[in-house]
Amino acid sequence: MWNEQTVQVIFPAFNEEESIRQAITDFYDTGFVDEVIVVDNNSTDGTREEILATRATYLFEQQPGYGAALTRGLRGATADIIVTCEPDGTFSAKDLLKLLIYSDDYDVVFGTRTSKAAIWSGANMSWLLRIGNVAVAKLLEYLFNGPCLTDVGCTMKLIKGAVLKSFVHRLSVIGSHFQPQFMIMCIRASNKVIEIPVEYLPRKGVSKITGKLGKAIRLGMTMILFILKTRFQTLFPR
Repeated sequence: MWNEQTVQVIFPAFNEEESIRQAITDFYDTGFVDEVIVVDNNSTDGTREEILATRATYLFEQQPGYGAALTRGLRGATADIIVTCEPDGTFSAKDLLKLLIYSDDYDVVFGTRTSKAAIWSGANMSWLLRIGNVAVAKLLEYLFNGPCLTDVGCTMKLIKGAVLKSFVHRLSVIGSHFQPQFMIMCIRASNKVIEIPVEYLPRKGVSKITGKLGKAIRLGMTMILFILKTRFQTLFPR
């Protein structure tokens, strides 16, 4: 718990056999987490068995997609404070405390992986990926009057349960460009949103989303088109 508020952590998981058990253990070991929820998104390795060997709550999402898995977890969340994160070793459970401290004053806390001092050697954040994330984040920031934003792809985020309930039923992106929709809805739902730097570590295995430059570029373009489309629909509703 955190200041008498319950805390849940949600992990989307697809073939995370190498890292999932350690991620679960690390977050429970902080002493602040009441429940870790892991959403298995059709893993074909030993991810399920690794999850079931811990005290985490196991959920299964048949609809393929990063967004589908996270949405399943968010819709099942019941805590006062909900934190989302990747279980691939790229994030540090120690940063949970940072997010919780800011939650005393903010409804939503976005993490950012683009602060140079927090990018570890070997982390998947080349100068091109970093610039791309910052550029797309600035587009979202300016079009939706958000706080200072520098990362659209960071999964490590915190949201108050009451704010999440106001829009969770409208989350619709099932693919890898889920984060822009989530961020836009957060900004629209609350004026108390902030972004803070989190540590970004080398992952275990290869990223399914940005492990290859071509994939990363396509994802960036998809995010840009989604942001522009969403803004256009706001300006010119049917």
